[in-house]
Amino acid sequence: MTVDRSDPGAPLIRVGGDLAYTTAAPLRAEIDRVLADAPPAVVLDFGDLLFIDSTGLGVIVHAWREGQQGGTALQLRGVPRFLESILDMTGVTGLLARPLDDHLAAHPGAADSPAGPA
Repeated sequence: MTVDRSDPGAPLIRVGGDLAYTTAAPLRAEIDRVLADAPPAVVLDFGDLLFIDSTGLGVIVHAWREGQQGGTALQLRGVPRFLESILDMTGVTGLLARPLDDHLAAHPGAADSPAGPA
């Protein structure tokens, strides 16, 4: 994994090799560090990815969910065919295609608030 912060509006995290139970924690931690700065977008480049398991897939979903809460769009780049198939089969492709929730971005924590008038 390498991180390129040369574009502060869209930091780039390159992921290679295996993204699995035994290797996913450092990526998740780096994603959290990058998202702490609330950039407009974060780019995950999977051009050198060889394998992913459900834990790795969970890191992608985590990045999307945390980005949604902070107003950061998640962009995937260099997605190998096998990962594209996995994202499609699990429904993650549709999840990633959702636009940022403007209400949540403007009011962090709003999803935790009870619905309805006070």
